[in-house]
Amino acid sequence: MVGPYRGLFGTPGVRGFVIAGFVGRMPMSMLGIGITLLVSALTRSYATAGAVSATVSVAFAVAAPMSGRLTDRFGQSRVLVPLVFLHGASLTGLMLCAHAHAPVWTLYATGVAAGATAVSLGSMVRARWSHVLQDPSRVHTAFAFESVADEVVFVTGPAFVTLLATGVNDYAGLVVAVVLTVSGTLAFAALRSTEPPAVRERGENGTPIAIPGVALLSAVFLALGAVFGSIDIITVAFADEHGSKAAAGLLLASISSGSMVSGLWYGSRHWRITLRSRFVRGLALFAAGFTPVLLMNGIGAMALALFVAGLAISPTLITGFSLVERLVPAAQLTEGMSWISTSIGLGVAIGAWAGGRLTDLYGASNAYALPFVCALLAVVVGLAGSPLVRAEHGAG
Repeated sequence: MVGPYRGLFGTPGVRGFVIAGFVGRMPMSMLGIGITLLVSALTRSYATAGAVSATVSVAFAVAAPMSGRLTDRFGQSRVLVPLVFLHGASLTGLMLCAHAHAPVWTLYATGVAAGATAVSLGSMVRARWSHVLQDPSRVHTAFAFESVADEVVFVTGPAFVTLLATGVNDYAGLVVAVVLTVSGTLAFAALRSTEPPAVRERGENGTPIAIPGVALLSAVFLALGAVFGSIDIITVAFADEHGSKAAAGLLLASISSGSMVSGLWYGSRHWRITLRSRFVRGLALFAAGFTPVLLMNGIGAMALALFVAGLAISPTLITGFSLVERLVPAAQLTEGMSWISTSIGLGVAIGAWAGGRLTDLYGASNAYALPFVCALLAVVVGLAGSPLVRAEHGAG
């Protein structure tokens, strides 16, 4: 599996933007739990902490397509530099307001600012891959690598920020997140040789979300985001119910590990079937993979079930981003991919809220029905709307 990936990094400039992009987006898995830990420690209110964290996520989801559009029009470096400084200042303001025990509304205000100025760096990294690689099969492999990198971020980020917040001090996790975001993003913006050219006159009116295929993919990823958001909350509660809350990290790492393994395998293959066919099959496997999760009643068995469930995640995400890359005009590529990030982000926020409510009402084992139903919904929407992808994609 290693061979196809090794060939990616021979292209001049690739290693630099891959490393900088990885560092810059590491905090995307640290912010939510970092804010929750800090605000709950200082306000003694988990409700407030969760609400502030959700506010940041929703603000990012709403603003991401706009920052993507600005990036397509003016170029990555011109948009990233001011945004990342505003983002760092907003997070710093949130920490200062929490420390000063300022009115609760100040936490929401700084949270909105922090979320609205966060950048979808993963979308910009993928846009650079599309720019520097001309061979569609190599772009497919590059997107697979980025999906695996995202999984590494989501496996290590929450554990890292929790260790800092509990082992050093309440602020350490968010402080490190700010440093990583600013330094990684500035380094990424400074690498101009691989930056896609800005298109001042886009030649296309409107927004990528108006493309039927992109709208369909966004609806599917909204449902998948609800799976991701609910599974985190429910799994922590499941571990707690079984007397080992610390095992939640192992369980969440299991599903991410399954996704990481399948992503490496999927990206190393040269596929003969169309992207549309792969996407539909991936969704079906995604829903089927969650079925055993409903039946498990122990930590070990659940870890195995979640690993199996995770196997379909990366292939589905990789294929979705690849379809967007084919559907969207080059002048709107970053904005198009940002719509997928927005859909996932909104889904995560909805899933986290609903998952928490159902866990309180019915217990974690029963609440696992929520991600299963959301996965089924993604399959139904994907199958029903697949002709839209086929028609736009023009490749069956």
